Amino acid sequence: MLSALQELFERFTAASPGQEPHEREHALRLAAAVLLVEVMRSEPTFDPAERAAVFAALRSRFVLTEEELGSLVELAEAKVESANDYFQFTSRINDHFGQPEKIALVESMWQVAYADGVLDANENHVIAKVAELLHVTHGEYIGAKLRAKQAAGLS
Repeated sequence: MLSALQELFERFTAASPGQEPHEREHALRLAAAVLLVEVMRSEPTFDPAERAAVFAALRSRFVLTEEELGSLVELAEAKVESANDYFQFTSRINDHFGQPEKIALVESMWQVAYADGVLDANENHVIAKVAELLHVTHGEYIGAKLRAKQAAGLS
């Protein structure tokens, strides 16, 4: 099982300019999943609603089967454990997402944070840092936060 997970991880993370488009897409999916999982993990307690929000965000952005979604989230959770920074993920997103897509990702991160009805300071910090690395302006960041908060029924 561990070797299969490692092989899948390598397939998702090995994307480079000379690779096939589907391999680059896998790496991009993993980058987005890792950032969403990092928000979920940043809170000291685990909430199933936040995990469901990660799945919902990935489901709405990428066309994947439920099995592929499960594998992607499992792989993202493993990658988050060993990641030293966000740059390796945000740089991939900056290379392949337009500004509206980056704003939508930040909004999805806020949706994960608000899924349990409580915004933790660590969640806020992670999202702020990622938004900065994605070159999302402060106004875009606040707009995404307000839309997610309203969607969660917390405004």
